[in-house]
Amino acid sequence: MPAPPPHSAGIPASRRAQIGAGLSDSLGVGLGIFPLGIALGVLVVQAGLPWWVSPALAIGVFAGSVELLLVGMLAAATPLVTIAVTVLAVNFRHVFYALSFPITRVRPGLPRAYSVYAMVDEAYATYALMPAEKLSSARMVTGQLAMQLYWVGGGLLGVWVAGALPAPIEGFEFALVALFIVMTLDALRSKREVPSALLAGLAAAVALIAFPQQALLAALIMFTAGLALRYAVTRGAAHA
Repeated sequence: MPAPPPHSAGIPASRRAQIGAGLSDSLGVGLGIFPLGIALGVLVVQAGLPWWVSPALAIGVFAGSVELLLVGMLAAATPLVTIAVTVLAVNFRHVFYALSFPITRVRPGLPRAYSVYAMVDEAYATYALMPAEKLSSARMVTGQLAMQLYWVGGGLLGVWVAGALPAPIEGFEFALVALFIVMTLDALRSKREVPSALLAGLAAAVALIAFPQQALLAALIMFTAGLALRYAVTRGAAHA
């Protein structure tokens, strides 16, 4: 009877298959994450920040668009309170991800802790609706780890690209503005999001006029209050 083929590095075949599936899951979103990472690295260097800020943000924050926002805030020596409130407001949606993310499929301990930490938009979109029988701890953690490596690696490549350029790219900092414009246009495609966009525009205008030195913080507070008021009014009307 022929001996079974040896498993590479002592990893069972089923586990290797799940790791491979996780890597495959990450490829599609990696095509979007990696270029954004490059943009992050270039922005860090062009903002006059040390190169290590790019991997530090990609590892310490790892939330996507907020890292790009933080580059400008750090370069402008924005107060810590404003930075903290901004990060909380931009990333608050992650709290709701936990309600439907299949975290119970991840092994308790370090793997589950990492999966919670790496629960970014792309990971949620990849695994939240995937059939439970296809999910495993190895697959999900591998996919999330690969997504973060694309982000960190793209940032490091961006740092190198920025250092190799003979002169700064004029207007490159507009990449973040363009990103949020696209996100806003996507939201406006749904008619029910028009009031939210109007609230955001009104909050920004009032904040710029009334609180020019703390416009971002003031706009976020007013926008949050406006959303809460809108929710209360629409809910009351629905139950009337």
